[in-house]
Amino acid sequence: MNASNSGTGLRDTTEVLHRISERLAERFAGVFAAETVERYVFESYTALARTAKITTYLPATTEHFASDRLTALARSKGASASDAPSVLFVCVQNAGRSQMAAALLTMESKGRIQVRSAGSMPAAELDSTVLTVMGEMGLNLGKEYPKPLTDDVVRASDVVITMGCGDSCAIYPGKRYEDWGLADPADQSVEQVRAIRDEIHERVRVLADSLLTKEQPA
Repeated sequence: MNASNSGTGLRDTTEVLHRISERLAERFAGVFAAETVERYVFESYTALARTAKITTYLPATTEHFASDRLTALARSKGASASDAPSVLFVCVQNAGRSQMAAALLTMESKGRIQVRSAGSMPAAELDSTVLTVMGEMGLNLGKEYPKPLTDDVVRASDVVITMGCGDSCAIYPGKRYEDWGLADPADQSVEQVRAIRDEIHERVRVLADSLLTKEQPA
């Protein structure tokens, strides 16, 4: 690509990010200043672009990622009306274990728990075998994407579940932390990944029951 084309591409990208910023600024009006929203949009794009394998979908994933981060930030600052418990699953690549756990908890809680996932070193895309075994349960993860771990989503979470990512996750008082010792599905057979999925499912059922029971009125 010559310098002229490169410059045109950069301008086009910047224009798209400004449009995303405008949409989100309208959505979060009264919560965040437009400058804050724009900063989150551009930061989110940069973070995702580092690992994105296919750039065609970057604008859409950027908007989703920035929106989720802003929602998390609003919750941590007490500017969100939602009182649903919030869970964050963290693994290294956010391409297998944490994605499976997030999808399974969303299913088990029927949306009554806010669920997020992230990776300390996110991959370019989800593991294909993970997509296969989750599809066996009717859970389509085809639109999911690996997301970098950010401070705002940790602060917004009531429960943080780590899966082999060491001490990369910040520790904040008043939160529940658990480390699930699970095998990494990367480069494993379908049968092995299916077993990992089933173990995660059992753990998720227990987690969902503990959180939703706590939410029930006395």
